[in-house]
Amino acid sequence: MTVNTPLFFRGKKILAPMVRVGTLPMRLLALDYGADIVYCEELIDIKMLQCKRVINGKYKVLETVDFVAPNERVVFRTCEREKHCVVFQMGTADAGRALAVAKLVESDVAGIDINMGCPKEYSTKASMGAALLSDPDKIEAILTTLVKGICKPVTCKIRILPSIEETVNLVKRIEKTGIAAIAVHGRKKEERPQHPVHCDVIKAIAEAVSIPVIANGGSHDFINEYTDIETFQKATAASSVMIARSAMWNPSIFRKHGPFPLKEVMQDYIKYVLRYDNHYTNTKYCLCQMLREQLETPQGKKLHAAQSTQEICEVFEMADFYEETTALFEAKKTSLGTEPQDEDDQMDDPDVIKMAVRFDKREYPPQITPKMYLLEWCRKEKHPQPVYETVQRPLDRLFCSVVTVAEQKYRSTLWDKSKKLAEQAAAIVCLRTLGVPEGKLGEQEHRLIHKRKSQGHECFNSRGHEAELAEPSQKKANFVEETSAVNVPKV
Repeated sequence: MTVNTPLFFRGKKILAPMVRVGTLPMRLLALDYGADIVYCEELIDIKMLQCKRVINGKYKVLETVDFVAPNERVVFRTCEREKHCVVFQMGTADAGRALAVAKLVESDVAGIDINMGCPKEYSTKASMGAALLSDPDKIEAILTTLVKGICKPVTCKIRILPSIEETVNLVKRIEKTGIAAIAVHGRKKEERPQHPVHCDVIKAIAEAVSIPVIANGGSHDFINEYTDIETFQKATAASSVMIARSAMWNPSIFRKHGPFPLKEVMQDYIKYVLRYDNHYTNTKYCLCQMLREQLETPQGKKLHAAQSTQEICEVFEMADFYEETTALFEAKKTSLGTEPQDEDDQMDDPDVIKMAVRFDKREYPPQITPKMYLLEWCRKEKHPQPVYETVQRPLDRLFCSVVTVAEQKYRSTLWDKSKKLAEQAAAIVCLRTLGVPEGKLGEQEHRLIHKRKSQGHECFNSRGHEAELAEPSQKKANFVEETSAVNVPKV
């Protein structure tokens, strides 16, 4: 089939696929600094097939294409800026599933890559990643199916086999499938970053095939600055170079005029985080990778403690920028005429009893929670079990929950950082309104605790550390987006 994209793989500097790192903000930052091609993190075929494709993002202000899971989590997010240079990397062990996913994302990406190098157990147990290296028939079936079935270039990323001869023979077989390029991590599947990269094997592959070979694995031994990229390319005789950890530590490694100071890089990254509503846990992870040895500094400790995008912005002296960009987000939402009912309005029912309370587990005995007390009270009074309805506010990713007990609704006016905490706060409001003990340390009545002790821990020990797992499942969820959305026009 004709490849209708300008994506080529010779003479390129490429951001490698990295789990939890290769999300949209990092990919865009790498492109800004000079990367030619960016790979997304590996995404599993089965998970992607559960997704629906959503255009324009929340409130139509993101200008993104999102692939959203049934639980409203955004699994993959992309935008026009990277459309012609982002390669979608897939974890798969089945040709049919691989083709279905490729067709799902084909119009939004520049190419499709199959991960054949991940040595992690979660991947190899499912016959994906490096496990494919021992099944060349399956490799051939997957790649041939994709090359024949889609109009975008197909690539794969492998690790080397125990011998040069075995590796070259496999790569020659892969070449015959018609793929556009092959990325080679110059280590065996049992080797780790501290082991030297085998440039000789990558060079042997590059000399044995006619398709572009992309050299990967040079961060530890070679690539500390921009000029080292060419050194690694020459050592491997590769067509292009793919960079992982050196780019994770400082994506301005792609700048031909030298890297930017780390502080500036992290602030640039945070700007994209706000623009494209990256989830704060992923943001924190990426920033921690950049800080590395500075994690024990006061700034590093503050970052580790941050529990929201706003708190992360405060750590990096960007609190004012956060306020400005969230205000721009609201202004754009208004200008577009997209005024869906705000989550605060949804929760502002005049018939709901409200208090400003939070759940602090330090105030309660181990494994005792207000939700448990409320459930026990409902059973005693022969009421239906409590029903929790929880929403997440896209602006700051916080949660609020309403609990319905005996046809009356209760909620806290304070928004919490997790669904569980929001539900506990709602239970506290209900219990305090009813004048019922909530299980706090020092309360006179701890019937649940006494019952638990008298029954030899039978009631609650089966719950383990997740006491809520045995609580009623009648919980309505109305999540807005679990990993998608604060967003503002680019500034």
